Amino acid sequence: MPTLLITGFGPFPGAPYNPTIRLVEELAQLKRPALANVKIVSHIFETSYAAVDRDLPALLAQHKPDALLMFGLAAATSYIRIETRARNALTLLPDASGQILRRNVIAEGGLSARTMPAPQRRLLAAARTAGLAVRLSRDAGRYLCNYLCWKASEAGGPRLAAFVHVPLVPRDVAPHRRGHRGFTANRLRRAGTRIVLAMAAAMEK
Repeated sequence: MPTLLITGFGPFPGAPYNPTIRLVEELAQLKRPALANVKIVSHIFETSYAAVDRDLPALLAQHKPDALLMFGLAAATSYIRIETRARNALTLLPDASGQILRRNVIAEGGLSARTMPAPQRRLLAAARTAGLAVRLSRDAGRYLCNYLCWKASEAGGPRLAAFVHVPLVPRDVAPHRRGHRGFTANRLRRAGTRIVLAMAAAMEK
């Protein structure tokens, strides 16, 4: 049975609430005919470099996923971003543990960027069926989301690996409490469900 690993991140400085926690928990419980023969495993990373370095290799070794679907928060973005590449770049902002990697690149002397091994346009088309704004992105930033993208795209990782940035949505689901451009937790889950189904279909090829 093929395995799909779905991940999110916890809170971090400037973002005490991270909607990817709830999103990943809900996606891990999906029951759809197309997922009947797919094993879904979920994980929430502490938003720290040490957690990514420790947990990602352990998760890959334990579950040996055929595909990795990662979610992260881009609070200032008003649409869903499907990242197409990881940048060999770092920020000097501290992570949730207070750590700062005092260098400008992830891998000294390495490539400037790595292409994410996933059917991005297929995921894009699937997410758009949820009726929300979705775009492809060539810039995953320089923080933990990009760092995880880079680590996931290194040799030895799963055959398919996609990263999806989501906007900030309210904690509650009241119709009058909407996030960027009508985003709510329920609508975000709908788009996430479409992305999971598209990723599962890609795993069959």
